[in-house]
Amino acid sequence: MSVMDVITTRRSIKNFTDRVITKDEIEQMLGAVCQAPNHRLTEPWRFYVLGPESREGYGRALGMRKAKKVEDPEAAQAVIDKVGRSHRALPGMIIVAITQNENLEIREEDFAAAWMGIQNLSLAAHDMGLGTHLKTGAIMDDPNGRTAVGVAEGERIVAVIEVGEPESMPEGRARCASGDWTTWVP
Repeated sequence: MSVMDVITTRRSIKNFTDRVITKDEIEQMLGAVCQAPNHRLTEPWRFYVLGPESREGYGRALGMRKAKKVEDPEAAQAVIDKVGRSHRALPGMIIVAITQNENLEIREEDFAAAWMGIQNLSLAAHDMGLGTHLKTGAIMDDPNGRTAVGVAEGERIVAVIEVGEPESMPEGRARCASGDWTTWVP
């Protein structure tokens, strides 16, 4: 596939087969992150590749957040258990974090570089016949979620990436043409 084909055919995948994702495949995707543009070459990214137990722990932390909205204690526990099991069953899960530079300008540059790297990871996965689903949200700062992942002090989780072989490939949604958002400034 050409780069443009990979870009235009990549989709967020929510359902995966149970095919195991190999260490070599994960390393290839992570290598793509490290090729992202990175001002000052700070290489701020840190990767946490979660096995079944840590995926379940992260899922249970997410489930606890969701369970706060459930009044019945048994139903709340069922939510926690269900989310934990669903995360354990994922074929792969990668956490991308960045180091938190004291210089705010560098911190912003590093955040942008991490997202360029995450895009590289998603495109590399698609080119390899795999799919990804990017997750963000308040859980990334939750102490229980951070503990389940083992994120070091001074690091910020940027994205949680579920990865696996797509069970099916969803249709793409219509997108606006770039011209709809472009202003040509003389």
